[in-house]
Amino acid sequence: MERVLSGMQPSGYLHIGNLVGALSNWVRLQDRYDCYYFVADWHALTTNYTNPSIIKEYTKDLLLNFLAAGLDPEKCTIFVQSQILEHAELHILLSMITPLGWLERVPTYKEKKEEIKELDIGSYGFLGYPVLQSADILIYRAKYVPVGIDQVPHLEITREIARRFNYLYKTDVLPEPEPLLTEFPKVTGLDGRKMSKSYDNAIYLNDPPEVVERKVLTMMTDTQRARRTDPGDPERSPVYQLHRIFSSKEELEEVAQGCRTASIGCIDCKRILLKNLFRVLEPLWQRRKELSDNPEKLREIVNAGIEKARRVAQETMELVRGVMSIY
Repeated sequence: MERVLSGMQPSGYLHIGNLVGALSNWVRLQDRYDCYYFVADWHALTTNYTNPSIIKEYTKDLLLNFLAAGLDPEKCTIFVQSQILEHAELHILLSMITPLGWLERVPTYKEKKEEIKELDIGSYGFLGYPVLQSADILIYRAKYVPVGIDQVPHLEITREIARRFNYLYKTDVLPEPEPLLTEFPKVTGLDGRKMSKSYDNAIYLNDPPEVVERKVLTMMTDTQRARRTDPGDPERSPVYQLHRIFSSKEELEEVAQGCRTASIGCIDCKRILLKNLFRVLEPLWQRRKELSDNPEKLREIVNAGIEKARRVAQETMELVRGVMSIY
């Protein structure tokens, strides 16, 4: 089976946007590919370097959600980046051959420098983030990386680094990974913007039922509907955008028509959404609880994944050291 590699940063608790935008896709891929999924805890230090201790808590939450969402350790390899020291070794070697200009033109670097004003991110770690990311992918010689169409340019630097390495050392040890194009639905947050940890407008996977209910029932809707009898436009309502993802076609038509004709109230509309959200979240909550109540089982699964990933990483580093002839 061809290998797929993907990871997530433990920079906060996962929300339903992460579930439908990435995790659900990972679950589907594990039946078709040799999938390696990891917690990118070293990457989280680029923006959480002042409070590194919180990364441990977020890492555990991420692992719980990986498994609760349906990742099967019998079908895929789940591990933590920092436990495979070969990632750091390959990162150092690749950093020696990566031109500075390549890093400065990475779209994410420019975007985040503009977005993040409250934190000094003018560090080598932040600038060199794409090199570590390239090492994460190349050390497993992955054939594919699942990305959305807008993320393809971010993968291109990994392909360039692999190409340069192979050219310099006259080898084909590091294959150029290809994008596995995936549709990632945009999940609207509680305030109408994109759901994001940084906007604090998310429904988190570890939110208890009463918190999810409160968040949904207090969501903003179409501001034209000042009274129950006022007709509205469902397209203007963040609640309707979540219906598009979690509700059936029939329910979607029902709430849209009800909104336009004022035959349904906003609370009634939200109750339908809640029912469908709970249908998705309740099995996940149950699996999270089972794993939380059995930390030894969780540790066993992750340790097995780390050992398997380490063997592949060590094989790659033996090949890399061999073609470089340095030690």
